[in-house]
Amino acid sequence: MELSLKEGEFLVRLARRAIEHYFETGKLLEKPKEYPQIFNEERGVFVTLNTYPQKQLRGCIGYPLAVAPLIDAVIMSALSAAFEDPRFNPLEKLELDKVVVEVTVLSKMELLDKNIPYERQIKVGRDGLYVVCGANSGLLLPQVPVEWNWDEVTFLANVCHKAGLEYTCYKNKNCNFYRFSGQIFEEESPNGRVVEKKIEEVL
Repeated sequence: MELSLKEGEFLVRLARRAIEHYFETGKLLEKPKEYPQIFNEERGVFVTLNTYPQKQLRGCIGYPLAVAPLIDAVIMSALSAAFEDPRFNPLEKLELDKVVVEVTVLSKMELLDKNIPYERQIKVGRDGLYVVCGANSGLLLPQVPVEWNWDEVTFLANVCHKAGLEYTCYKNKNCNFYRFSGQIFEEESPNGRVVEKKIEEVL
């Protein structure tokens, strides 16, 4: 079920507040007493922090699978993106006013058919990818291949790499590939207006 812009804005503000609260108290933000009931549904979600105005990645972590209520998953993902992304140093308080917050709410995962070439089952600009191969797993959000101008095969290769696997792991029948869509809400500027980000399909 798609969220409204108002609901998306609520989640973005909640993610920022969770980080602010941790800086203020060192504690996890309690979920609000009042919020849309749709947020009690278990959904996959990612929180992304980008520098402003450069729009360089500063942190991105989330839940690929629907294992927690959306409201709880957003709070936890926000803190993880700010402080636990192994690619970056933990966010510092002075940086909070220099990053924009983005929340991507995921659809259910759809397993790809191993008997059909994966590049024929996915579409850059529409799908995200999730791969599970043994103990390894990796996910790339739908906006990533568009930002990097990848085609479908390059997208597959890079989600393999994200999982710590060979770039050609999409040829391995023991690996499971899933596609999903994402609804993206982001601040236009730090603490600024929240908009729903549409991904243009790359033809």
